[in-house]
Amino acid sequence: MKHVLALDQGTTSSRAILFDQRGTVRAAAQKEFQQIFPRPGWVEHSPQDLWRSQLACARAAISRAGLTPSAIAAIGITNQRETTLLWDRNSGQPVHNAIVWQDRRTAAHCERLKRDGLAERIRAKTGLILDPYFSATKIAWLLENVPGARLRAERGELAFGTVDTWLAWKLSGGRLHITDPSNASRTMLYDIHAGRWDEELLAIFDVPAAILPAVHRSAALYGHAERRLLGAEIPIAGIAGDQQSALFGQACIERGMAKNTYGTGCFVLLNTGKTAISSRSGLITTRAACLERPQYALEGSVFIGGAVVQWLRDALGILKRSGDIEKLAANAPDSGGVFFVPAFTGLGAPHWDAYARGAIVGLTRGSGAAQIARAALESIAFQSAEVLVAMQRDAAFPLSELRVDGGASVNDALMQFQADLLGAPVVRSKVLETTALGAAYLAGLAVGVWKNTEAISRQWKAAKRFEPKMSRDEAHSRMAGWSRALERSKGWAKHEAQ
Repeated sequence: MKHVLALDQGTTSSRAILFDQRGTVRAAAQKEFQQIFPRPGWVEHSPQDLWRSQLACARAAISRAGLTPSAIAAIGITNQRETTLLWDRNSGQPVHNAIVWQDRRTAAHCERLKRDGLAERIRAKTGLILDPYFSATKIAWLLENVPGARLRAERGELAFGTVDTWLAWKLSGGRLHITDPSNASRTMLYDIHAGRWDEELLAIFDVPAAILPAVHRSAALYGHAERRLLGAEIPIAGIAGDQQSALFGQACIERGMAKNTYGTGCFVLLNTGKTAISSRSGLITTRAACLERPQYALEGSVFIGGAVVQWLRDALGILKRSGDIEKLAANAPDSGGVFFVPAFTGLGAPHWDAYARGAIVGLTRGSGAAQIARAALESIAFQSAEVLVAMQRDAAFPLSELRVDGGASVNDALMQFQADLLGAPVVRSKVLETTALGAAYLAGLAVGVWKNTEAISRQWKAAKRFEPKMSRDEAHSRMAGWSRALERSKGWAKHEAQ
């Protein structure tokens, strides 16, 4: 039995999971790390925390599996996307904390580019909405605000990377400076149609080409991890951004298949095959994980999904553990007219409002912790439903089913409410760790653990299916209430930026 190690570097924790040839989890380890909030709307991570936590998890998973490192066929990497790092090529030392995808500090920069009439030109090449979410303005901020960084970057002394690039660099002892199309397509510097870094985009954002990694396909033998790190020179053979990796892990390999991952945020992807569909509804067009030929997807990104539960736990203190929310919410038959818009870092698709902020509306004297908890859970489904409605409008075909994964997908009440809002089945995968599984599949395909994508599709199994029960009239009424609540949160912080 062959095994593949998946490194799953997420927004709030690092994980390492060992899969066998059947796609079964043999061992896993997870470690949370510090979230850094220097100012309102700013979110950072320590690059060394990302690396140390990921390495510790890899070592722990190998140990728990009882395997010798040499028995591991390959390593696959999947990662939080858009998060931006800059480091010294010689010392390997970061020049600043990583700027996280949730960070909104470059909202004003994006507004200036919009006023200059560049939004559509950028979107035509990248498929992306001009927004602080993506890496380009984050890189520009680092180059302008870290003393000496621009000069060092222009001399080729610095290296840029998203988290996958940072991990590959560290694993290989600085020999690999690489990424894949799924991650490159999230930087706003990569032409998704031509499949290359784009000179015009680099000029728009004033980013030197010398800092960029090489782009390779998502499944390939890139190099090896240093023996001193994991006990063997294990091939590094798969890379994909977390959501494209989850799409692959859910076996949504054919055109028209869709998945939603309920993690810190929620990320809905629809495989559009070899066609890059341009959205008219506030979605983005992105590169999917690729083996040989380019693959594309429509995507809608919800910035705050499961993170709203963490906020109830850590900031509001009405939960001891995140898992307690289902029981608390069940104490109320419904939200009692309460709507919770968790726009803590703005709104993503399909609204793209960097100045929106969180709001709880509809409170009465009868509202309590149970109603707020239920409204928080429902907010995850409302946001995802908005994205899926927009996605069906763009793709011009109805949703037959939605495959789901991620931590919050274990919540039966949430999944049932999601099916009710959509009017379509929601199907939970037997393996919830599909993000990591996708990275394992990519790496395993590169080294022959799995023969082809058909073998992977045959391994996918459903754990539970949720059929819609709510009437369409009631679902539409609930969505209308959500839309009213959204309007109260939009543009809230705009005056602070003026």
